[in-house]
Amino acid sequence: MANTVVSLVSIALLCITTAQGRTNFEATPSSVNDHDFQIDGICQTAVVTQGYQCEEHEVQTDDGYILSLQRLPAGRSGQKADKPPVLLQHGLFCDALTWLINGPDEALGFILADNGYDVWISNTRGTKYSRGHRSLGSNDAAFWNWSWDELASYDLPAFVNYVHNNTGQNIHYVGHSLGTLMAFTAFSEGQVFNMLRSAAMLSPIAHMREVNSPIARIFADYYLAHHLDVIGVHELIPNGEAATKLVEGLCTTLKLDCSNLLAYLTGPNCCLNSTKLNSFLDHGLQSTATKNLIHLSQMIRTGNIAKYDYGNSLQNRQHYGGAFPPPYDFTAIPKEFPLFLSYGGSDMLSEVKGVQLLLNDLKSHVANKLVVLFRKEYAHVDFFMATNVKEVLYDSILSFFQVN
Repeated sequence: MANTVVSLVSIALLCITTAQGRTNFEATPSSVNDHDFQIDGICQTAVVTQGYQCEEHEVQTDDGYILSLQRLPAGRSGQKADKPPVLLQHGLFCDALTWLINGPDEALGFILADNGYDVWISNTRGTKYSRGHRSLGSNDAAFWNWSWDELASYDLPAFVNYVHNNTGQNIHYVGHSLGTLMAFTAFSEGQVFNMLRSAAMLSPIAHMREVNSPIARIFADYYLAHHLDVIGVHELIPNGEAATKLVEGLCTTLKLDCSNLLAYLTGPNCCLNSTKLNSFLDHGLQSTATKNLIHLSQMIRTGNIAKYDYGNSLQNRQHYGGAFPPPYDFTAIPKEFPLFLSYGGSDMLSEVKGVQLLLNDLKSHVANKLVVLFRKEYAHVDFFMATNVKEVLYDSILSFFQVN
């Protein structure tokens, strides 16, 4: 079994080593058939084993990335879906397993399928089964030259268009964490919402100045003086020897209890099953781009929701035509678009004050088109892995979908 402590602490460690200019991360060999997922992919390892039908699909973005998408077209009984499609989008360091790890009675992917929905589960660029590109290999630096800007402007539209074109129907959307930021950003730019019926946003990420996760604050502090021209474009792999070597030093320096490091990153999750958590970690935390983490760190330091800041006016002018990166205006999210937001009182990443700022952005939203569910005891991971998440959250999402 993967070392639980190492898997969790490595998220912090590799960010710190990157910020210090070290680049000795473990590369993923390009000879491993980056997007060949038929044998050991999500369908075969996490869906078919539970008695469900599953289809593997590939989606190509406009900038050339080849992404993995799984479809559950029927419930466990074998009865074909008779309700609209639902697209499930994971967050940072995760992939489609987010929506399957709890098993048929507690995981949203299975619950939706058993309730008659046509379930599609996406995997953003850089994750295990989305490492293809029409001209680049995953060992090429250019493959990793992206942040959540590109996830919102390329990956999400590619997924939505693909599902819409294959089903001929508008789609319900569910995002967790970074998956909410992708959607909010796209909506504010007038993208994809015209192909959606509604969106359920869990642990929403938007205004990050109030983030009180000690690990996230460390990210922001270390990235303060290290822009991309210093660090370089890299894959950040949250599991590996570099992390293992630094665990003891980080825990000692920061006086952290590494047996409970997840709490320092996400907040004290109330309701996790340790066996499921270990299975999730055994699957592997997923790679992202260093540029993506820098961009998120910029949001924490400045409190702004804006495009990636290249660190100087010249580069920003080259990319944007102005000295500063353009902001995203979340007040521009269509006021009649049905939204369901759920956040937790113990969440250190989707922090309560930050969510309140988001709700202020949405203050002109049509009242009966905005549902807000607050769970005082929930932290970040509880929203997809809590043992009681069906009763606490998913039943409400199903009710929301039924009226939209």
